[in-house]
Amino acid sequence: MAARRSLLALAAMAWLAGCNAGPDFAPPDPRLPKDAFSAEAARGVREPPSPTWWKVFHDPVLTELEARVAQDNLDVKTATIRLAESRFQRGVAASAQLPGINADAKYQYELYSQNGIASLLSSLSSSSSSTPLTIPSISDYTVGFDASWELDLWGHVRRAVESADAQVEQSDELRRDALVSSLAELARDYVQLRGVQTQIRIANENLRIGQDTENLAQERQRKGVATGFDAQTAAAQVENLRAQIPALAAQESQYANAIGFLLDLPPGALRQELGAQELGARKKTLALAPPGAPSLGVPSELARRRPDIRAAEAQLHAATADIGVAVASFYPTIKLNGVVSLDALDLKNVFKASSLQYNAGPSVSLPIFDAGRLKSTLELRKAQQQEAAIAYQKTVLQAWREVVDALTAYRREQERQSALRRQVEHSRQALAIARARYKDGLGEFLALLDAERTFLQAVQQYETSTTNVSLDVVALYKALGGGWEGSFPQGAGELEPVSLLPF
Repeated sequence: MAARRSLLALAAMAWLAGCNAGPDFAPPDPRLPKDAFSAEAARGVREPPSPTWWKVFHDPVLTELEARVAQDNLDVKTATIRLAESRFQRGVAASAQLPGINADAKYQYELYSQNGIASLLSSLSSSSSSTPLTIPSISDYTVGFDASWELDLWGHVRRAVESADAQVEQSDELRRDALVSSLAELARDYVQLRGVQTQIRIANENLRIGQDTENLAQERQRKGVATGFDAQTAAAQVENLRAQIPALAAQESQYANAIGFLLDLPPGALRQELGAQELGARKKTLALAPPGAPSLGVPSELARRRPDIRAAEAQLHAATADIGVAVASFYPTIKLNGVVSLDALDLKNVFKASSLQYNAGPSVSLPIFDAGRLKSTLELRKAQQQEAAIAYQKTVLQAWREVVDALTAYRREQERQSALRRQVEHSRQALAIARARYKDGLGEFLALLDAERTFLQAVQQYETSTTNVSLDVVALYKALGGGWEGSFPQGAGELEPVSLLPF
């Protein structure tokens, strides 16, 4: 009967060991449209975007810079360290699944007070014997092991490990999200840099056009067919065009330094690599907009592709597992404890069999009164899970909005760019006609000046629109969460020493 009861007890404990307190996590429904993103997005639904989406610009300099982000960007490095921290924390949580064993050795020397308990023993000895008892000191030598193992009957440890695993997953996704953001930010800064350099080139060309108009007005003044008003007005226009160049040059420096910062480089480090002198010789390196819209894929893939959505889901998973940890805290804690040691008053007797002593047995701890601590902790974990669920839904909604907004902006800017291209052609022809009429004395200078301003403004707006189309493409790929799939170099997930630390 005793053996049968033992077997039943072991079976019950094994069954309990498979139980986990608290709710089990179920992946949430992102509630994205099932057929298409929207009327705007439906035309672009084809296949997931390429991991190296920046290659749509066909710019070798941009491609080379993007290849360095995963290795050099400080935000990505920080996220990598946080990923390592979460893995170490997971190891701490998982260690509770196995017994803890400690070895200890102890030597204790104790001198007893003659006026303490030793005096009592001495008086008792003197009453029964003529020789008084003297206990001056004792030496004690102990060598042994102690072990303790908590039986995870209610899933307290398993839920803690589950939460730690989810936090590791969250850190991994946040690292990917940092890479996606860094890749997009670098592409954005690069497009703006090339756009500003194009504006500088256009400003210089416009300055040359303005100087031609000024020379024409001065020539007509010398011939006596025009007043000084025309020449002075043309000169003012030239100075206005010349004044635009320093501000554009300052922006060029700022964007170049922003790219260097993303690559952990000091200001000015990329001046030669990103300089405009090479750009003028190779106009093909301009960040022109790609010919077609990027592929979007089906809506359900968005929730699996964007790292921030997956990180929010992992956070919800961890919060759900933490509820199980809080629930298991209400149940008894059962531990198996044991101590084996060798103890002797003389060092030469320590390792003898007669010095062996041990004790073993279970211990049970049951919370009775904690002033509401466990209940408040449980309610706190439930509230944190609700907060994580809201954060997940907000992240999905934000991602959905970013995709639609970026796609809408991209298509509308393309329409604007086409209209501006036609405006440039019309205004160029109008400027040529106005210049010829003024040169022949058939037109007014103000008409020529107005045609020139219209043409210069149209050219600037067109080039700005070209830059904006490229920026919309970058925003769309970032909204789609592309770029992390194949951008981490070999060993990027490993924790490397940081040489900047002073220790």
